[in-house]
Amino acid sequence: MVKKMEYRTVQYHIACKMDDVGSYVLLPGDPGRCEAIAAYFDDARRIAQNREFTTYTGTLCGEKVSVVSTGIGGPSAAIALEELVALGAHTFIRVGTCGGIDLTVKAGDIVVATGAIRHEGTSREYAPIEYPAVADFEVLCELVGAAKSLGYTCHAGVVHCKDSFYGQHAPKRMPVSSELLYKWEAWKRLGVLASEMESAALFVAAAALRVRCGAVFHTVWNQERRNAGMDEKENHNTDSVIKVGVEAIKRLIEADRAKANNK
Repeated sequence: MVKKMEYRTVQYHIACKMDDVGSYVLLPGDPGRCEAIAAYFDDARRIAQNREFTTYTGTLCGEKVSVVSTGIGGPSAAIALEELVALGAHTFIRVGTCGGIDLTVKAGDIVVATGAIRHEGTSREYAPIEYPAVADFEVLCELVGAAKSLGYTCHAGVVHCKDSFYGQHAPKRMPVSSELLYKWEAWKRLGVLASEMESAALFVAAAALRVRCGAVFHTVWNQERRNAGMDEKENHNTDSVIKVGVEAIKRLIEADRAKANNK
């Protein structure tokens, strides 16, 4: 059995207590995105705001659900996950943004992570590096299904997860530039779809805590398409990825109910 984090009346970072959050949680990075996500809930209300963590709770399909922002990067994302699990949440979808790597991924496209490269530090404190960072299969399938049903261009595959935003975008000025550039070329040759900053930590932490986690991203732009002289304009409208995340949660709620009724 996995030992859960020691119970606290109010969780230290997210400032929530038991019954404040639902069993199903959407995890954007940006606190400013929480209200836009909560607008899709029934009876949504703001529960708490502390540091980078903003929480709204409402219902979908009659089930209590929440949205909690995690800030940028694996450390704060894992903190949110830990404290939400301590409060009884069991299903998580990271709803974020990414930068495309593979030339097939265009600005505005949806990317669903099947797994993530562990080019970050947080996951190493949960599992040896040999352990893969992979999405929960049920969540993954519902994310892909939701994207397709809504008519969005969707790519499913491996994403790159890093800790340093500028290590990716300004690698040549880093003292370890040779290593960064060498690995980036490897990611390209391996067909990695996109780069972001939270999924590896969330996938591995979720596995350690025995909960479900998936990740879906809006592609802001693709630097490799731009480098190749291909048409590429930045797209910052995250409406599509929010709709996909919310639809996937609805599908998971209905699927879980069906399984429970068949027992």
